[in-house]
Amino acid sequence: MGSRTALVEDLMERFPHVPREAVFKEDLLRGGVAFDASALSDNENGEVKPKSYFIFSFDHGTLPELGEAALRRPPEEIILTGGPYDLRRTVVSVRVNPASPYRVAADEHGQLGLYLDGKRISDVGVPPMPEYYRHKLSNGKSVMEVAPTIQWGYLIYLTAFRVCQYFGAKEECQYCDINHNWRQHKAAGRPYTGVKDVDEVLEALEIIDKYDTAKISTAYTLTGGAITTKVQGLDEADFYGRYAKAIEEHFPGRWIGKVVAQALPKADVQRFKDYGVQIYHPNFEVWDEYLFKMYCPGKERYVGRDEWHKRILDSADVFGARNVIPNFVAGVEMAEPFGFTTVDEAIASTTEGLRFFMSHGITPRFTTWCPEPTTPLGKANPQGAPLEYHIRLLEAYRNTMDDFGLSYPPGYGPPGPGNAVFSVSSFMDSLSAEERVEV
Repeated sequence: MGSRTALVEDLMERFPHVPREAVFKEDLLRGGVAFDASALSDNENGEVKPKSYFIFSFDHGTLPELGEAALRRPPEEIILTGGPYDLRRTVVSVRVNPASPYRVAADEHGQLGLYLDGKRISDVGVPPMPEYYRHKLSNGKSVMEVAPTIQWGYLIYLTAFRVCQYFGAKEECQYCDINHNWRQHKAAGRPYTGVKDVDEVLEALEIIDKYDTAKISTAYTLTGGAITTKVQGLDEADFYGRYAKAIEEHFPGRWIGKVVAQALPKADVQRFKDYGVQIYHPNFEVWDEYLFKMYCPGKERYVGRDEWHKRILDSADVFGARNVIPNFVAGVEMAEPFGFTTVDEAIASTTEGLRFFMSHGITPRFTTWCPEPTTPLGKANPQGAPLEYHIRLLEAYRNTMDDFGLSYPPGYGPPGPGNAVFSVSSFMDSLSAEERVEV
C-alpha cells in the first residue's frame, strides 16, 4: 500500500469489530511516535508529566539517538481524541521513534495533534504534572524516580530491582532491554536507583497518598528483574514480598497490590499472598515451545517451559484463577530468525496459549512488543511485527474470552473504547464497556 494511512484504513475496514481506536493505538505501540520540540515536556519542572522509563526503555533508539527528546523528555503517555476518525478517548504509552510516520506537534494555535502522513488525525492530550511529583523525599529523591505512576495515574509502578539476574546472551530474554536501560540511564547521569529502599518507597507512597486527593491511583505493581540467586540476602519471593508487607501494613486497603515475578513454586507463591499481594503476574512471555526456548533462554534453563506453565496453574490454587494474570509479549511470535513467517501461524499459536490458560479460568494479558534496538530481536526486527498480527490478536483475545465466559481481569481499570487506561496494549480498549463490574 502506498501510505501508512492506507494500511490503517484497510485494517479498520477488514476488522470492523476491533475498535478503530485500538488500530491506531497498536500501530503507535508497535512502531513508536516522533515528537516535535513543541510537544516535549520540561522534565520535572514543567506542567506535563514526563516519561519516567519505569522499567524498560520502550523506545526505538538509545538515548543519544533521540535528540532533544533525550534532554526534554516526552510525556509519559498521550491521549487521542476526535479528528477525522472521531476517536474516543484513548490512552497510549509513549514509545519514541524519530523515524515514525506518526508525529506529535503543536499547530499554529499551540494545540497538540497527532499527524500521520502529514495529516492531522486526532487531538492529543498530555498528562498534567501530578501534585505529588512536585514534592521530594527527605533525601532529595523524586517521587517519579521511586514510585512513578502510569496508566493516566491509575497504577503506581514500583520497579524494586532495576536489573535482571538473567544476564548475557545465553540468559537474557531476547526482546528485553531492562539491563541496557539501567546502563543507559546511569551513563547519562540520570538518577536510576538499582535497588529501591523499602523506607523510600513508603515515603514516596505517603506523598502520593497525601496529594492524590481524588484517589486516582488505585493499584501498585511490584516488579523488577528476575532473581536467580539472592538480592540483599533474600530470594525472589521474600525480596519483592517485603515491599508488599510494608505497604499493606502502612496503607491497609489503599491500593490493589500486584506483583510481577517469575513463575515460582507454590510455597513461594503462598508467601506473596501472605505478604498481602492480591494479584500475581507470572508472565509466560511467548507460547510456542520452540520460541520460548530460543527467546527466553534463562527461563528455559532455570525453570523450563512446562514447569513454568505448571507453576502458573498451581498459583491459581493460592490466588484464585481470576487473580493470576500472566503477560505475554505480543509480536515476538513473528520475530526473525525463529518466529512464524505468516500472521495465520502466529495467531494460531498465540490463540492456543490463550485457550490453554483460559480453559483453567486464568485470563492472560499482553504488552505490545516494542523492538528496542539494543536487544537481539530489536536489532533483527526494527519494524516489529505486522500491524495485522496485532489487530487479529485483539479479535482472537476477545473471542477466546467469550468462548470461556470470562470477563476482563481485575487491577486494570475499566474496559472498553473511550474508558480504558491500560496503556501498553489495547486489550482493555478492545473489550466491551458493558463487562461485569470489576471486583
